[in-house]
Amino acid sequence: MTTVVRGGPAGHEPRAVQKALALLEAVAQLGPGATAKSIAAHTGVPPATAYRLLNLLVADGYLVRVEDLSGFALGRRTRELAAAATEPGPPADSRHVLAELRAQLRYGIHLASFTGRRIRLIDKDPDHELSGENILTAHPHASAIGKLLIARHPELAPGRPRKITAFTITSPAQLAAELRRVATANLATEIDECRIGRSAVAVPVHGDHGVVTGALAAIGRTGHIAIHDRDLIDLLKDFAARLRT
Repeated sequence: MTTVVRGGPAGHEPRAVQKALALLEAVAQLGPGATAKSIAAHTGVPPATAYRLLNLLVADGYLVRVEDLSGFALGRRTRELAAAATEPGPPADSRHVLAELRAQLRYGIHLASFTGRRIRLIDKDPDHELSGENILTAHPHASAIGKLLIARHPELAPGRPRKITAFTITSPAQLAAELRRVATANLATEIDECRIGRSAVAVPVHGDHGVVTGALAAIGRTGHIAIHDRDLIDLLKDFAARLRT
């Protein structure tokens, strides 16, 4: 008997499952925002087959399309399968706090930890995939989350900041002034600095003795998220006070 999977390849095709797994591995290796063309080239799967399988994987929740629809990222079901092998996330009470906040906002809400003076996203909004995560973590001067980290650890500021987009602050003097504002306001923002079309506002999360241990960020499309909205900022700070990283 031949089994047909939701309009995709027939069950008798011997490599259908292997190809689907290869596509998932390619997205994991290429990172969020990988395009169908780059995934097909990476795996050697014919483009037409790759497009069909990618759509099936999205439909089943193993992949998601990034917010600007430019590519793909791992979905909720894939992350659940890999959960046993990942680093620990936030405590259960923090997950409840994040769920409560996400229910109130239409932006992506992400929690980062600064353990080891590096950015680690420990709870990413499952309904708002964060593309370009590797850029955010590798070049903190270009993101709101990263600015909070550098403001507390000035030694992490790059001597020659890399221009990620046309809006990235690359002048050391201008970056120093920006970081002073961040430290004074306990608040960081970005507009198109890490990725064109994306803006963010981030507030610190504190641990014992008031030490900054992470950041809570609202990230959305430029022009849709009001990063200077006082109500949004106050809401983030209120919820950040209830979190631990």
